[in-house]
Amino acid sequence: MADMDNKDQAEMDPADLEDVEDVEEEETGEDENSKARQLTVQMMQNPQILAALQERLDGLNGSPSGYMESLPKVVKRRVNALKNLQVKCSHIEAKFYEEVHELERKYAALYQPLFDKRSEIVTAAYEPTDEECEWKADEEEELTVSKQDEMKDKAKLEEEKKDEEKENPKGIPEFWLTVFKNVDLLSDMLQEHDEPVLKHLQDIKVKFSDPGQPMSFTLEFLFEPNEFFTNTVLSKTYKMRSEPDENDPFSFDGPEIMSCTGCTIDWTKGKNITLKTIKKKQKHKGRGTVRTVTKTVPNDSFFNFFTPPEVPENGELDEDSEVILAADFEIGHFIRERIIPRAVLYFTGEAIEDDDDDYDEEGEEADDEEGEEEADEENDPDYDPKKDATPPAECRQQ
Repeated sequence: MADMDNKDQAEMDPADLEDVEDVEEEETGEDENSKARQLTVQMMQNPQILAALQERLDGLNGSPSGYMESLPKVVKRRVNALKNLQVKCSHIEAKFYEEVHELERKYAALYQPLFDKRSEIVTAAYEPTDEECEWKADEEEELTVSKQDEMKDKAKLEEEKKDEEKENPKGIPEFWLTVFKNVDLLSDMLQEHDEPVLKHLQDIKVKFSDPGQPMSFTLEFLFEPNEFFTNTVLSKTYKMRSEPDENDPFSFDGPEIMSCTGCTIDWTKGKNITLKTIKKKQKHKGRGTVRTVTKTVPNDSFFNFFTPPEVPENGELDEDSEVILAADFEIGHFIRERIIPRAVLYFTGEAIEDDDDDYDEEGEEADDEEGEEEADEENDPDYDPKKDATPPAECRQQ
């Protein structure tokens, strides 16, 4: 197959796939892994093969194997007994998650003093001691004593120079804004006009429902006094449920967010960035005169996060609202589970690298293959890197 040209590949009948595999075995004589890899490449390059495989997979998707239907009636009865046991397991699992929620509430109280200290440092309410600021680098990052001294002297000179140019900043300026900008899930919500407002965000807290109350958590965004709104706290509450659905008990997979409610933002006159004013020209049908009409319409903004669509009592939503709420639930859960506990790591970017590591396994494999190809090219005596050099960015944009 490696000797096939693109024309031959395009004309290949999907039904000939098995023949291609046989030819490959005879011609190459390579091991099974190598043949499988080459076959995968062949399939990816041939849209006819992909279409044929997809059609076959679509036919299999969701179709029962027929095995259950073939079982004797007495065995089916026993399987039903197992399913009833599984429903009981789901109810026990629901209780488990309720107790997990109680543990979260308990440990939230232990975390809170540390988060309060973090907020005091960010807002310059507390200046950490030299001992608190000392950070031991990893062994891989450790430098020689002389190099460390050299860098300390250089850093000291730079700090003195900065102090001459401007006043020493207080706390950690734009801490939460930087966190938001570093996280794709949140930065996608940010608009340029949101940034001046979020510079006043001082802290984000999570509060769990009281013992004995339905499961829920509230996100609180604490702001310093600012010119945009009079609120000092913007809040959003997510109501949760940890119980199997009576109509579909096997779908239970832990607590799920059922609805959320935001808060009213008391915008200062003329500062509401969730609205924008547009002007439209209207022509009178009879007289032909033209007038300009001013309209106020919704504007894209992170602060729309605090006015989510309402979930009706019957739980039925239109498609757009479902999409918005699904994204909203994901964001709320991410802020609670990741952003609040690890804010400094998202500020520095270290948590972002950890998140990327969770999804880069396939990419790393691809990079390894590309690296092997590059190495082969470099070992080729006729290889000229200038011929394959990537053109400058300005050329690629033309």
